[in-house]
Amino acid sequence: MRDDHGTPRRAFEASDLARVAVFAALIAALGLPGSFSVFGGVPITAQTFGVMLAGAILGPRLGALAVVALLTLTAAGLPLLAGGRGGISVFVGPSAGYLIGWIAGALVVGLIVHSSARKPTVWRTALAMVVGGILVIYAFGLPVQSLVTRLSLPQTAVASLVFVPGDLVKAVLATVTVSTLLRAYPRAFRRNWRSVESRETERREAQSPEAAGREADDRTPPAP
Repeated sequence: MRDDHGTPRRAFEASDLARVAVFAALIAALGLPGSFSVFGGVPITAQTFGVMLAGAILGPRLGALAVVALLTLTAAGLPLLAGGRGGISVFVGPSAGYLIGWIAGALVVGLIVHSSARKPTVWRTALAMVVGGILVIYAFGLPVQSLVTRLSLPQTAVASLVFVPGDLVKAVLATVTVSTLLRAYPRAFRRNWRSVESRETERREAQSPEAAGREADDRTPPAP
């Protein structure tokens, strides 16, 4: 079996727990500036930015686990959501679907960013942030918001368009952050990315006359 990064799956290590805890704390810290509500009691916060980073840097499995850890502590009563919200009541309000969507969002972001052995490009990272960090979260959040506010799903979707510009800004910031980290400190991702240059070098070596000669020699049967 293989892990999130395409390498043989290893046992869950203490360092994995530490990284999960760090990103759970990061998402919680991003809620410290507070939030404000525009429609239906759903708050606009910076915490989605942390969800995007968790999925991209930790990968799908650990990224989703970081969000699960945060939400578990929140359900236990800790005021870790923006505005000092906590307790089981946040999971029955209009924003409940978005919170569950954070888990799926981090998972999808991680799957897209880590979908290839090649180092992710800016465009692949941006796609991950938009699909996982926005569309997937909305897919979970809008139906629950519609149910709680007793508005039709189309009405809820139209009214929620006010959130989209802010979400796009967070997606851009997350893309820039991840792309910068890939260049400056790739070890943060705990995997060996294959660059385009290395793939080209391997291709040229495979097509070189020397390589072809060695391959022909390997196929030549030994003399009797």
